[in-house]
Amino acid sequence: MTDTLSREIETINNFNNKYVSSPISNLNTVELQLLKIFEDEVNSENPVILDYKPASIRKLARFLTGEVTRSASVGVAGETASGKSTITLDIIETIELFANVFSLGRVITRVNTDDYYYDRSEEVKRAGGMAEFAKNYDFDVPEALELDLMCKHIQELLSGKSVMLPKYDMSGTTIRWDNHTLAKPSKIIISEGLFTLTEKIKGAFDFKVYVDIDREIQKERFFVRANERGLGASAEKIYNNASNKAEIYIRPCREEADIVLSGEAQRAGYKIFLNKILSVVEQLHFSK
Repeated sequence: MTDTLSREIETINNFNNKYVSSPISNLNTVELQLLKIFEDEVNSENPVILDYKPASIRKLARFLTGEVTRSASVGVAGETASGKSTITLDIIETIELFANVFSLGRVITRVNTDDYYYDRSEEVKRAGGMAEFAKNYDFDVPEALELDLMCKHIQELLSGKSVMLPKYDMSGTTIRWDNHTLAKPSKIIISEGLFTLTEKIKGAFDFKVYVDIDREIQKERFFVRANERGLGASAEKIYNNASNKAEIYIRPCREEADIVLSGEAQRAGYKIFLNKILSVVEQLHFSK
C-alpha cells in the first residue's frame, strides 16, 4: 500500500468516525473504495492502470454517488495502434451489459473523433486520387479535424440535447457526411481518437484518459495493420510521419491525463477492472 493511499484511508476513516450518517461521509467512503481498486490495479502484475491523478478519484466518486447529477464526458487518446479504439469499445460493451442487467436503458453515447476530419473529397479528385493528395496534405495534425464542432456536439449532449453527428469515410475518399447519425444524450459521453485530448477539445472532457504502449509493440501493430490495408511501400513513410507528429501532439497528452491505461494489457483485464468500479455503483444504487 502506498503512502498516499495510507494517508487517504486515515483521513477518510477519521472523518467517517465523526460523521457516519452524512452525505459527505458516503462520498468519502466511495472515494476510499475507488482508491483501493485503483491502487490494487496499479500494483498488480499486469496492470490495466499505469498511473492516475488522485484528484480524479474524488471527481469520479462525486459522479458515482450522484453528487454531480449531470452527464460525464470521457476522452480517450493515444497513438495510432495503441489500442485506444478497442479499449473504448470494451468499455462501452461492459457498461451496456451492466445497464441491461438493471434495465437502465441508454447510458453511454459514443462520439468518434475520426468522424470530424474535414471533407477533402473534391481536392482528392482534383489530385487524381488519395495517394497524390496525401503527398501535400497531412492527416496527422489536429488541424485536419474540425475539433471545434466536436466540442460543440459534446457540450450539447452534456446539456441534454440530441445531436446529429458527422460520419467520415476512412476508405480513402475523405468524404464526410454531416448530420449523418443521431446521437442522444446519456449518462456517459465517450470519445476516442488520436487528437481527443489536444488543446481545442480537451476541455470538453471530465475524465481524460491516455492509452500508453511500448513503442516497439505499437510499431509492430501498425505494420500488421498497414499490411492488412495494403499500404505497401508507403507504410514506412506513413509510420514515420505519424510518429513524428505524435511526438508533438499526442504524447504530451499523457501528462495531462487523469488516468493512464496500458495498451498492452489483456482485453479481459479492462473489463474486470471496470466491473470492479461498477460493483461500487451497484452497492450504491441497486443493493437492497
